[in-house]
Amino acid sequence: MIEVDVEYIVESLVRLLNTPSPSGSTERAIDLVAKEFEKLGVCCEKTRKGGLLGTIEGKDRSGCRALSGHVDTLGAMVKEIKSNGRLRFAQVGGYTMHSVEGEYCTVESSSGALYTGTILSTKSSVHVYRDLDKFKRSLENMEIRLDERASSAKEVESLGICVGDFIHFDPRVQVTPGGFVKSRHLDDKAGVAIILGVAKFFAGREPPARTTHLYISNYEEVGHGASFGIPGDTEELVAVDMGAIGEGQSTDEFTVSICAKDSSGPYDLTLRKHLSNLAKESGIGYKVDIYPYYGSDASAALRAGANLRACVVGPGVDASHSYERTHRDALANTCALMVAYLKSQ
Repeated sequence: MIEVDVEYIVESLVRLLNTPSPSGSTERAIDLVAKEFEKLGVCCEKTRKGGLLGTIEGKDRSGCRALSGHVDTLGAMVKEIKSNGRLRFAQVGGYTMHSVEGEYCTVESSSGALYTGTILSTKSSVHVYRDLDKFKRSLENMEIRLDERASSAKEVESLGICVGDFIHFDPRVQVTPGGFVKSRHLDDKAGVAIILGVAKFFAGREPPARTTHLYISNYEEVGHGASFGIPGDTEELVAVDMGAIGEGQSTDEFTVSICAKDSSGPYDLTLRKHLSNLAKESGIGYKVDIYPYYGSDASAALRAGANLRACVVGPGVDASHSYERTHRDALANTCALMVAYLKSQ
């Protein structure tokens, strides 16, 4: 298999995971990636929309390819300051309430002040409320308890917190001795770290077969990430996202997942076969899968009218949109497949 710097990928991933970037508030994470691109000799520029476009010149400058990954994550916004000093919140991205109940979070005020808190149901004490297992975990039944002496709306407002402030979920990043990476937001910071790994592979080496654009989007979790930003000279787009693990799926935490179809329909068959053949030839562990409740930057680009062939690949990630987990082998396999793809004709 192609040797890639998996240590660099994991290190980059941890730094990205510890940089808050819910959809709509991604500037710090974009800046982090831009600085890494610059260190690796990748020319890049920000789009008006706040995404990032880097380019690696290839042997052939026609028929360009593109890899995309999204740095934005799930999160929330302050919806209402309740009379008891608790906060109601609005979702940013799609997740269930049981996946965030009990999670630590941070409210970032418009002035940049940070206030920690915990996401709880409005009935959280077993010593006070009966039948809590039957209490519906819906958005209207959830709230944020701030770690401040604030028991009224006025006291919360005096902290500078107001409606529209972003809320970051604590990622709780852990890298285990056995090579597992556990964290929120592996979707899709794992993909972005892999793209950095690809850029590092080609730094100082023979260039890819074709000029390759590296697009880091910042609104994928809300559906329109790569609807703009992929250059018009792109003929093929591979979204480096994640493979979802669950009952009936073939994807696991150790291989690269190649998506045949998601909620937007089938991806390009010729490109998918090319990627599968490259994986076989290079000894890269891979699985082909279908995700019925999944969308990607590739599907966003296609819906926006992009005239290109598209596919999705990514490391297998367990418990997607919850407290997720993958393995360094999946990161390495995905990066190796992307390198093999970019080296191919």
